[in-house]
Amino acid sequence: MDTRTFELGDFPLQKGAVLPSARLGYLTLGELNSAKDNVVVCPTWFTATPQDTAMWMTGPERAITPDDHFIVVPNHFGAGVSSSPSNTPAPFGKSLFPWATAYDNVVAQHRLLTEVFGIERIRLVSSWSMGACQSYAWAALHPEMVGAIAPISGSARTGRFNKVFLHALQRALTTDPDWNDGFYGDKPPMRGLRTFASIYAGWGFSEPFYRDEEFQAFGARSIEEFIEIFWEPFFLKCDANDLMAQIRTWYHNDLGDHPEFGGDFDAALGSITARTLIMNSETDSYFPPVDSAYEASRIPEAQARPIPSTWGHLAPFSPEAQKFIDAGLHELLGTD
Repeated sequence: MDTRTFELGDFPLQKGAVLPSARLGYLTLGELNSAKDNVVVCPTWFTATPQDTAMWMTGPERAITPDDHFIVVPNHFGAGVSSSPSNTPAPFGKSLFPWATAYDNVVAQHRLLTEVFGIERIRLVSSWSMGACQSYAWAALHPEMVGAIAPISGSARTGRFNKVFLHALQRALTTDPDWNDGFYGDKPPMRGLRTFASIYAGWGFSEPFYRDEEFQAFGARSIEEFIEIFWEPFFLKCDANDLMAQIRTWYHNDLGDHPEFGGDFDAALGSITARTLIMNSETDSYFPPVDSAYEASRIPEAQARPIPSTWGHLAPFSPEAQKFIDAGLHELLGTD
């Protein structure tokens, strides 16, 4: 699976800045049929490459399969493949990288689909976490184009409790003496990244997961060892400025924050005409089912279907939850 690049040129962002020589990294799986009606879009999630997303969202035995679908996996701004602090030259690199919204990502992705592939209809937009947030934005901005969405462990607006978590992540990086306002050069804030990983460990999985010592299934004998062997490697490989740029996108995510909706969250949800199935883990601390239920109540004929799992936000990576999710996706795709 090779990543390709779509050159966007000087790209105007929703909040006023212009990202010069912007680029969108993406990959595709499967073949676009002659009618161009087998398109599935799977935006990336926090820290994910297109390959990461394709690996966990698609497959020959999955509901989203390259045997039947033309799958487009675009990388969001800040995630290291598309334009990001780590690959953008001065004066817009590092901590000076401008704020990109979920809507900015959808505008770029829409250009990719229409200008490169001539696509006018999308059968399904579905992904996890930050990818789920982009799913909502796709349906709100282009209701004429999107047939169905399945946001998985995400939300249309970042909740206050979620922001407490994100604020802690920001503090973990910015209080490391090596942070240097984001201009850390060859000495990244490693202590901050390790603290970042420890914070994530408490939020990514659930209290029942730790109470029942399910971390032992990952080869860890203790909580400390689990953080060391599972969470730290995950974040130590990331660029700290890329993490901060993505946190900013996540923190400020609000479907109503667009000129078409004038800050009216309910109006933005009500504009969605796509068939909608929201699947959040019943133990997710970031995106709890109560938020999904509210969103479903404001989207015409939408359903919220909590995923039974003790894996919290990470539920979609468990085999049992994947079966649950695929059952819902089969319903939306008409392949059950």
